[in-house]
Amino acid sequence: MLWFRMELPCWCFLLLCCLQPLSAHSDFFTSIGQMTDLLYTEKDLVTSLKDYIRAEENKLEQVKRWADKLDSLTATATQDPEGYLGHPVNAFKLMKRLNTEWGDLESLVLRDTTDGFISNLTLQRQHFPTDEDQTGAAKALLRLQDTYRLDANTISTGNLPGVKHKSHMTAEDCYELGKIAYSEVDYYHTELWMAQALKQLDQGEESTLDKVAVLDYLSYAIYQQGEIERALEYTKRLLELDPEHQRANGNLKYFEFQLEKQKKAAEEEAQKQKERGKRETPEKKKKKPKRVSDHLIPERKKYERLCRGEGIRMTPRRQSRLFCRYYDNSRNPRYVLAPVKQQDEWDRPYIVRYLDIISDKEIEKVKQLAKPRLRRATISNPITGVLETASYRISKSAWLTAYEDPMIEKINQRIEDLTGLEMDTAEELQVANYGVGGQYEPHFDFGRKDEPDAFKELGTGNRVATWLFYMSDVTAGGATVFPDVGAAVWPQKGTAVFWYNLFASGEGDYSTRHAACPVLVGNKWVSNKWIHERGQEWRRPCGLNETE
Repeated sequence: MLWFRMELPCWCFLLLCCLQPLSAHSDFFTSIGQMTDLLYTEKDLVTSLKDYIRAEENKLEQVKRWADKLDSLTATATQDPEGYLGHPVNAFKLMKRLNTEWGDLESLVLRDTTDGFISNLTLQRQHFPTDEDQTGAAKALLRLQDTYRLDANTISTGNLPGVKHKSHMTAEDCYELGKIAYSEVDYYHTELWMAQALKQLDQGEESTLDKVAVLDYLSYAIYQQGEIERALEYTKRLLELDPEHQRANGNLKYFEFQLEKQKKAAEEEAQKQKERGKRETPEKKKKKPKRVSDHLIPERKKYERLCRGEGIRMTPRRQSRLFCRYYDNSRNPRYVLAPVKQQDEWDRPYIVRYLDIISDKEIEKVKQLAKPRLRRATISNPITGVLETASYRISKSAWLTAYEDPMIEKINQRIEDLTGLEMDTAEELQVANYGVGGQYEPHFDFGRKDEPDAFKELGTGNRVATWLFYMSDVTAGGATVFPDVGAAVWPQKGTAVFWYNLFASGEGDYSTRHAACPVLVGNKWVSNKWIHERGQEWRRPCGLNETE
């Protein structure tokens, strides 16, 4: 199968030039919000390609069929860009199309087209997603597969919960995903996706993909996981298709040798056991397997369970002590006549949610201000203190200051009124948009004792509390979870959650370690305010008890 890329008319070139400040920073896959621009870019590319086809109809019939297919796809996608890209398969395929498939058109048209077409096409490529974007989107699919326990067929057929734009993966898509896993020495996912590609080919899917190549990767991935007998079976199947395949012939002999070696070793061990006369005495009883204590479960497992809505540790007795109320923060003048709706989400640590606390109009304004300046989210290196990107934080963020727009000042004042905490020493409002499979793995918001210089340059002390606005609903996934205590808080547009990171004594509350679960389907926008110690001396007096 041949894949293509195309020429743009002058007006489209001007459009892309206008978008350059936005797209020049790459990392498209880390923000669904910014990826929507790629859909419009691709739609313009398809329109221009169809103009070119009309001039070269007889020579480029194959190109026309593909362009018609993409024209329909982009027309649907641009009607609801964020909803469309909320499906991780759609996001992955967009990265793959723009980074790989469009590029193959050059080789087709170089020999019989004008210099203007190629030069214009080459010029536009600098605005396209990179290999990093395609790989990032692929890794996101693998991450979602693990976190939410999805089999390859579920993802390939697009049967994800709540999807509005169902999308199928071709055998080539599955093969590419398997190759990316292979390049990361991830043989587990290599096997899953090469097996899925083979399954679709065996079911009769039309494709130019070579089964031999799929079987080659599949057998090797299985061998690397120690299953020599299965690796041998796939190698024999490969040789039925290509008897002269040099590597497969070598592997066949090696696998047979290793199996024979294992068989002999097993026989020798059985003989030794027999000679020793080891027998299980009647007195020996089978011990019941001990239940693994929850605190011994690795944090990663707890995190993934909570993301799936499992492992939440809230007993009915504790649940009965959580309440909803109208709240005016001790008769704050702004809320005496119109108190806000407040509900308890968790008791220890105390997490509270405010309902209908930010309007749709305010949300759109915040997103409008943030979107042009979204940049890859960073973390502070615990050793050097330097800001850097990390694979465990997949999102883009922007900072909004109060003087930029009266609405931001209004939002900051609202947080101050409801928390009773000083905002002058707080960090600016941070807006974040999560990308394909967007997540932020378990972390603390406050600086620990082994990080004495965490916020030194700010000069406002440690982060005493966190306020988090949810600016979108999320179809599936995307919860905020606290693995140590088994708490999960789900995104709800127009609400905000608040918790203290420090005890009144100033000591860190380690139970507030939290994470943002990967977004399975949908588009997640949040904004948060990190509130610092300085300025709170009279608003939140220091406690005498370390954990008060």
